[in-house]
Amino acid sequence: MTLNRLPSAFARAAEEGRAALVTFVTGGDPSPADTDAVLDALVEGGADVIELGMPFTDPIADGPAIQAANLRALDAGISTAGIFGIASAFRKRHPHVPLVLMGYANPMTIRGADWFAEECKSAGVDGVICVDIPPEEDDQLGPALRKAEVSLIRLATPTTDAARLPAVLEGASGFLYYVSVAGITGLQQAAQDSIDAAVAKLKAATDLPVVVGFGVRTPEQAAAIGSVAHGVVVGSAIVELVGKHGTQAAGPVRDYVASLRAALNAKEKAA
Repeated sequence: MTLNRLPSAFARAAEEGRAALVTFVTGGDPSPADTDAVLDALVEGGADVIELGMPFTDPIADGPAIQAANLRALDAGISTAGIFGIASAFRKRHPHVPLVLMGYANPMTIRGADWFAEECKSAGVDGVICVDIPPEEDDQLGPALRKAEVSLIRLATPTTDAARLPAVLEGASGFLYYVSVAGITGLQQAAQDSIDAAVAKLKAATDLPVVVGFGVRTPEQAAAIGSVAHGVVVGSAIVELVGKHGTQAAGPVRDYVASLRAALNAKEKAA
């Protein structure tokens, strides 16, 4: 059942006394044919959960690195069907590693929410993060995903106040993604004390794992966040490695992810 992989991954990390490592790459970058090797490198490096970005022509929440990756993937011919093909192949190779699609409403809803949700289920996708559908418009995608037993993962931000947080949490599952900066991906990182306070507030409001992303680059940053959150997301730094190394990216990606995982392991053992 699709809903089991995400809870199992976070439970396993907790049993090991560490935060889960969540990694992001753009589907189809540097090309659709090369994405499999990059995804395998994430698993080999120790990622607990993988977010696969769905390229879009106007990725409003993303910084220059992921914008460039979107364009590379689209130029290389990636499509929504291609993303599901990548997801299906990943699921056959890695039956137990959670896979989450992350992207924007247009590719997810243009053929209808039910179609998209069923494709997710068929491909073995565990969850979906849709950046630009607010909780107040849940009916655009939420019911279809829940019917298909695919987690709808919601975003909380530094501007999500106590009045709005219940709406964010309503109908959410899988984990809660805390966007630690009020801005785009990859360009800045929040102060640790603000992350500590936000995570404590969110943990008090939900039983979902609280995962922190945006701006996390170094093993040291990952370890600091991992000492308070249930999980840490690293995306832009990995996407930059793919952009730099192209078809030879798998090795550098694996080594970088392994350094993040080692830092999470060491931080929790020392705590």
